[in-house]
Amino acid sequence: MNNNFLKKPFTKITGKIISFEINDESTKKVTNFYKDNPFPHYKNDDNKGSILQKGNKNLLASQFKKFIGHNKNVLEVGCGTGQLSIYFSIGTNNNVVGLDPTIESLKLASNFAEKNEIENVNFINADIFDDVLKDNSFDHIWCSGVLHHTKNPYEAFKITVQSLKSEGYILIGLYNKIGRIRTIIRKYFYKILGVKFLMLIDPTLRKLKKDKEEQNSWIRDQYIHPIESLHTLDEVLKWFKDNNIEYISSIPSCDFDEDYSNLFEKKPKGSIYSRIVNQIFMIFNDLGSDGGLFVLIGKKK
Repeated sequence: MNNNFLKKPFTKITGKIISFEINDESTKKVTNFYKDNPFPHYKNDDNKGSILQKGNKNLLASQFKKFIGHNKNVLEVGCGTGQLSIYFSIGTNNNVVGLDPTIESLKLASNFAEKNEIENVNFINADIFDDVLKDNSFDHIWCSGVLHHTKNPYEAFKITVQSLKSEGYILIGLYNKIGRIRTIIRKYFYKILGVKFLMLIDPTLRKLKKDKEEQNSWIRDQYIHPIESLHTLDEVLKWFKDNNIEYISSIPSCDFDEDYSNLFEKKPKGSIYSRIVNQIFMIFNDLGSDGGLFVLIGKKK
């Protein structure tokens, strides 16, 4: 395993995993949450083909993989069980690294990669706040559905972009303060009325009705997670500005252009009015229905 990306001494290497000691109590709270229920889970018959198929169906992941091309150093922050990191590595000569604080999740990732003879993906078991990665090490970074589960999302973002090379792209996905309203309401009903009622009002759960394990993972991730924060387009645009990141595009869009066929093509920022309106629309469309995640893509200057 290539450890040239690291700027601090590690504790041990196990399989395809380099491990660091994790001491932060809030990070331990998150690792304990995922320890017994790693996310996303692997099915018994998963292989390279099924991971490739799942990734190709994902609008963001498939565009990201096509955009990054070949012979790149790619980082996924908060990779969980590594399915996207593995997807980004299959059929390419990219050097892909997945970072996550939960060793149980990474063991599943490492075992799958070794079993399927995927050589160009490796994993780092570390807390993002320990800042173990060298600056300017990665050509592109994927960080979706992660930072809102940390004690300080902005600080985690700052540390993450330090490891991004100039001209490199970062994709960041966060829970939206407005778009997540439907999920917040469902949380209250879930606490009072339980899972059976939640099945009636959560469309994603109904889609997963044939897979109890995926249902359980979705409920835990959306309704029980111990750490969660909410953010806005304008907040993250300021993060970009303060860290020398040029805005490229977003979902929902910052203006009223809903063409998401090429997310790595530069789009206008719109106005504060258009950004607020599009975030309100999230309440009523699939983005709000599926948890209220919004995505921004930026390029380091």
